[in-house]
Amino acid sequence: MLYLNNRELKAQYKERKIIGGVYIVKNKENGKAIIESAQDLRGAINRFNFSQKTNCCVYLRLQSDWAEYGCESFALEVLEELEMDKTKSVAEFREDFKALKELWTEKLSELELY
Repeated sequence: MLYLNNRELKAQYKERKIIGGVYIVKNKENGKAIIESAQDLRGAINRFNFSQKTNCCVYLRLQSDWAEYGCESFALEVLEELEMDKTKSVAEFREDFKALKELWTEKLSELELY
């Protein structure tokens, strides 16, 4: 088994690809949805999957429907991914997500949003 020291672990962490994106969590029963963005898309997906496994809604706007319809009535779909460019600051990366979320909200304006 290969063990890495703290310096190597930190270097790997800093070199990892940071992929964020815009995603939608949709109620399959009534069609209502929320559009969200995350700097760490993988983390957002993991959080949603964990909330389904534990039946504990992490989205405040969905809680009443989550309780009424159950966690299996919700699905997460990634709308667009964005990889952080090494030349951008975290603030610039965050602004990109704001713009992407606004674009997707306009694009999906026919949906009933929470």
